[in-house]
Amino acid sequence: MSSEIFEAGMLLCFGCSWPMNITKSIRARTAKGKSLAFELFVLVGYICGITGKCISGSINWVFAIYILDLLMVATDILLTLRNRRLDKRKEAAQ
Repeated sequence: MSSEIFEAGMLLCFGCSWPMNITKSIRARTAKGKSLAFELFVLVGYICGITGKCISGSINWVFAIYILDLLMVATDILLTLRNRRLDKRKEAAQ
């Protein structure tokens, strides 16, 4: 049980940064300073964590935090892709 608390703590700490990143992506409307490769590595990391939970059969309340974090990272990736498209339009207009 205590290991689950620490795993959840790690996920919550990582997860706290994503709403701020998503908000910044929405407001900035630019992909400058963003690394799509970094975001994809984080996404793959969460997928690995989810897969590990499934393989070990230890699907519990912590699993929900993995899913929430995964969804936030995926949202930020989609915003980064949108913002890249907006950046290209701005460059073409100039």
